[in-house]
Parts: sequence; C-alpha cells; structure tokens
Amino acid sequence: MRVAGRIDIDESELEEQFIRASGPGGQNVNKVASAVQLRFDARRSRALTPDIYARLEQLAGRRMTQDGVIIITAQRYRTQEGNRRDARARLADLITRACEPVRPRRATRPTRASKERRIESKSRRGTLKTTRARVRRESDDTV
Repeated sequence: MRVAGRIDIDESELEEQFIRASGPGGQNVNKVASAVQLRFDARRSRALTPDIYARLEQLAGRRMTQDGVIIITAQRYRTQEGNRRDARARLADLITRACEPVRPRRATRPTRASKERRIESKSRRGTLKTTRARVRRESDDTV
C-alpha cells in the first residue's frame, strides 16, 4: 500500500478482521460480517521512521494501543469491500498527516484592541455579578 508518495507499507503488515456492524440493518445485520477492523503494527513497521512514528502516536490517540498497534474500525458501507477501502484510506490519511512536519508556533503579542476587548468583557462580567448581589435597604441601616 503506497502512502504519502514515499512510504510503502507491505500488505503483510496489515491485518484485517471482518466483524458484524452495529446499528440499523434489519435481519441482514445479524447474518453478515460487513464491518472491517484493520490492524497495523506501527511500532514494528520498517516503513516508518522514528519521528514519523512519534507524530503518528500523537495523531492516532485512542486508536493506537499501548503496543503500538493502530486499530481502525470501518462500518460506513454495507459491503465488506467498501469498508475495506474506507479503513485503508483512513489509515493512509493518518500516516500522510504524520509525515507532514510540525510547523513551530511563532509567539505573537496581543493587539491593543484585543486587550481592550478583554478588559471590557471583564468589566461587564463584574457589573453583572454586582447586580446579582443581595439588595440592602436603607431602612435596615437605621434600625
């Protein structure tokens, strides 16, 4: 499987398992295993460099196990082949995004207008809270 132009993942590194899809579907959903669970062991893959693997780990989130295996479940389509293509496309997209280098953030200073808006909103919030306070009557002070 060709990913991001320069990464070539061997088919033997991909493991597919067909499972029953959840959701509506009538009687057919109980008989046909059309959903696909695609597993890719990213940690042991020879196609990924350590820095690409590190970014992939960040992007994958809960889809990656502690062992470094990415699990993608596809059940959007009613056919195995459609879900198979969808799962592979999603894996390819994830790896492609991991190949893009992270652009460093340049520190900027807030503008004068943004500072003024912040102060104004704080002032409005304080006024609102003041109006919620318990009302004191003048007659209570004189007794």
